[in-house]
Amino acid sequence: MEILYYLATLCLLIFMILATYDGFYLHIYKYELYGREDSKFEHKTHTIRAFLFPLIVWLLFINNDAISFWFAIAFVCIDSLVLAIDAYAESDSRKSIGGLPKWEYILHIFANSFHFASVVLIIATKIQVSEFGVLIHEVSTTTSAQEFFRMVSVNMIPGAIALAFVHLILLLPKGIHIWDTNIKKVKQLFLK
Repeated sequence: MEILYYLATLCLLIFMILATYDGFYLHIYKYELYGREDSKFEHKTHTIRAFLFPLIVWLLFINNDAISFWFAIAFVCIDSLVLAIDAYAESDSRKSIGGLPKWEYILHIFANSFHFASVVLIIATKIQVSEFGVLIHEVSTTTSAQEFFRMVSVNMIPGAIALAFVHLILLLPKGIHIWDTNIKKVKQLFLK
């Protein structure tokens, strides 16, 4: 079972790197999807997913009780539905900038694959199949692999919450104004 935690940790780390590059650098910083009329729906779906991610991490990856597990499963199902809606609407969302580049589409596939791989691997550590059915296995003792995975998960939560709030702020006209004003200053620093 140790290998499942190490693989889940690797998948989670790769997902976070890809998701930060895609969700922050490309969507917010480079393409400014929040400010494009045709991309506002896409930004809303990203905002929902940005808030679901830390909830899933906390409830599924960090907590070990059955109630947290079932809430996490519900949030994973909602996240999957929102992802499907986002993917369906994405081609219309990027018309003003020439559509979704193929390389970014591939990036989305890999990021979501690693995200759901980490979820599935952790679900595999938390269920036990017996002659009585599927049981939620509440962990009472921890191994070094579990502790490492938990430490990585706990340390991802602040950044995930910050990114979720950046998405939320950029749904509001005042938030967009403040962001655009300050980000232009940052861009000027890098252009010097």
